[in-house]
Amino acid sequence: MKDLRIGMIGYGFMGKAHSNAYQKVNRFFDLQTRPVLQALCARDQQIAQQFANNWGYASVESDWRALIERDDIDAVDICVPNHLHREIAVAAAEAGKWVLCEKPLSMNVAEAVEMTEAVEKAGVPNMVWFNYRRVPAIALAKQLVDEGRIGKPFHYRGTYLQDWTIAEDVPQGGATLWRLDAAAAGSGVTGDLLAHSIDTAMWLNGPITRVVADTETFVRERMHQDTGQVQPVEIDDACMFLARFQNGSMGTFESTRYARGRKNFNTFELNGHDGSCHFDLEDPQYLDFYEHTRKADGQKVEDHLTGWRRIHTTNFEHPYMDRWWVPGCTIGYEHTFINALADFLIGVEKGEAAQPDFRCALQTQMVCDAVLESARTCEWANVPGMTVKR
Repeated sequence: MKDLRIGMIGYGFMGKAHSNAYQKVNRFFDLQTRPVLQALCARDQQIAQQFANNWGYASVESDWRALIERDDIDAVDICVPNHLHREIAVAAAEAGKWVLCEKPLSMNVAEAVEMTEAVEKAGVPNMVWFNYRRVPAIALAKQLVDEGRIGKPFHYRGTYLQDWTIAEDVPQGGATLWRLDAAAAGSGVTGDLLAHSIDTAMWLNGPITRVVADTETFVRERMHQDTGQVQPVEIDDACMFLARFQNGSMGTFESTRYARGRKNFNTFELNGHDGSCHFDLEDPQYLDFYEHTRKADGQKVEDHLTGWRRIHTTNFEHPYMDRWWVPGCTIGYEHTFINALADFLIGVEKGEAAQPDFRCALQTQMVCDAVLESARTCEWANVPGMTVKR
């Protein structure tokens, strides 16, 4: 087994999720590669040391450039605010390091292109942590689509609703609320939440070709934690858009942080000629499936027992579940990162680019930018064509 020495930059919520994945992946997946928590990098040396001690990192750095220059670092994991992704990713690729990056890939398409070209020029393995693909129920939906059980697609509906920014006294910026600061995040729910929805949609239903969108910022001014001054809020609190897919189907997407009572309500429904499927992240062990036709003697026939069925995705034949517990026992949010890491490492071991890589995430960024452009102009916006393996 070969060690893969990890240098992680950032220690927040995603830093915990990724660190847990590095620690656990070899305990559940048979791999030729073993992640080693080599170094943790953050500006606050004391907090970084506390995080490193808790999670088992061997050393601490306060300068990400020093971490990238180290000979004992093989892979760099970027878990910092979006405005830092480009510079770190490009430098890591040029240093020959593997690069793993939190979503969204970047602040905008221009940065995403630069990052993608850097990792491809360097020939280094790369991945973006769109972990929801690794929810067993969502992976099962992909399997149903690939098996032709949905048939010709007509409609795709995606929602991602939260409620944590409704209060007007919630500040923006700083280490904890940088997602509300456009200078650090680039956008609001479009880059944070809809990036997940868009990635899932295109994984299941193919490329999005054009969009028309509207956004809203409900609280226009908030105190900035770094300056103590009240400043304009420039991110989108809510976004709705219509989409057309390359396969001819229609899509609707909605995301907001102002849906009172919704904590992480990430759903999708895909309707096709032969069936439909529906998923809700707040009840993640289930996939709802409607089968209009079934196969009999090699032919598709209508069934007198049609109806929605709720599939409890915990059996060994369901995606990833042969690696976890006995049927009937569910897995949780943290396991999706372990599954994602395992897929990435298996892909590298096989000489294949496990998805989603930077080029795949670039297409998602193109859709995000088109959504924001459409909201600005109040017109349909085309998504630049790019063929990627999803």
